[in-house]
Amino acid sequence: MYSKHFIVVLIFSMTFLSQNSAEAQVWNISKGCAIDANSECIPNTLLTAVPFLRIVPDAIGGGMGDAGIATDANAYSLHYNASKIAFAESDSEFSVSYVPWLRNLGLNDVYMIYLGGYKKIDDLQSVGFDLRFFSLGEIDFTDVNGGSTGLGRPREMEIGMSYARKLSPNLSASVGGSFIYSNLASGQQVAGIDITAGRAFAADIALTYNSNPDLVGPGVNWVWGLSITNLGSKISYTRSEQREFIPTNLGLGVAMHRNIDEYNTITFAFDINKLMTPTPYPVSHPDYDKNGDGIADYRQKSTFAGVFGSFADAPGGISEEFKELSYSIGAEYWYDKQFAVRAGYFYENPLKGDRQYLTVGVGLKYNVFGFDFAYLAPTTAQRNPLDNTLRFSFTWGLEAPQ
Repeated sequence: MYSKHFIVVLIFSMTFLSQNSAEAQVWNISKGCAIDANSECIPNTLLTAVPFLRIVPDAIGGGMGDAGIATDANAYSLHYNASKIAFAESDSEFSVSYVPWLRNLGLNDVYMIYLGGYKKIDDLQSVGFDLRFFSLGEIDFTDVNGGSTGLGRPREMEIGMSYARKLSPNLSASVGGSFIYSNLASGQQVAGIDITAGRAFAADIALTYNSNPDLVGPGVNWVWGLSITNLGSKISYTRSEQREFIPTNLGLGVAMHRNIDEYNTITFAFDINKLMTPTPYPVSHPDYDKNGDGIADYRQKSTFAGVFGSFADAPGGISEEFKELSYSIGAEYWYDKQFAVRAGYFYENPLKGDRQYLTVGVGLKYNVFGFDFAYLAPTTAQRNPLDNTLRFSFTWGLEAPQ
């Protein structure tokens, strides 16, 4: 119970209450970072509200180091790149996945459930949908003196739809929209501030270039993808005008698919992702609060100023901007389109979150049903909510009529 209460407090501290202590850090001009008492750079992680939107929902991408922007289209494509569904082989596909969260802490009621799918309208057009629900279980809220202020069930949800269309035999594009709801502690108070449920709207746009979409025999097919997801309004958990950024993300991906022979297929995928949100300025930086209103200036930027300025706003300059990129590399092998083995690696800079882990996975397909499993093993001391956790996905698809 304490652990879940800490999670909610941490989310609030990230979104609108956190103020780093200026006494604990000093801005170092030569290093381009805030340093601690040992002259070591202090991590400067990008922080957003509703981070559950960036949780990889499926065991397919989850087994490939979270890569999925240019891999084969499936029912989870809306999370990575919705324009892929214009090239989908099946007429339709639907999915459900379960992602246990913080299982290493012994929590059994913290999880995410994802429902998704697509339907081809004709040879050129497809539509997709997704619904994700994130539960933080039941929490006994307390005040600063440890007295109970009631039980709550923090939860978050996103509902989205996308439309994809082929612009040429090799190129497709998609647009989509979603509604986001986040109720972490509605009815409670933090530091005398009334907490309400947060709501936001977001849009997705994506492109896919498929070099040889009709490849069926032995050969190589290259696929490139670009997607911008969660581009939308800021969100607030209070009735004040201060609002927080949601995790708008820019993703670039490439995948090489090779049909070795009639029975064996292999795919290699590589993704680069960057959050398009303002880089936090340390309290010790001279530009942290230039207008002197007590609120960090980067948090007061408008949605578009924050998103489009995110490529050149890091206080450490271009070197810090490159540190904000995360990388996913993965491989997938299919035998007779019935049995799959996957492996991958995810890397994030130590000063920007330090998530680094290996993933493995397997997949089984029987007729129109698919079962996929993934397992994550950390490679650093930084703990991950999915450390040593088995997650699984189920899909059901129908072949396109001949």
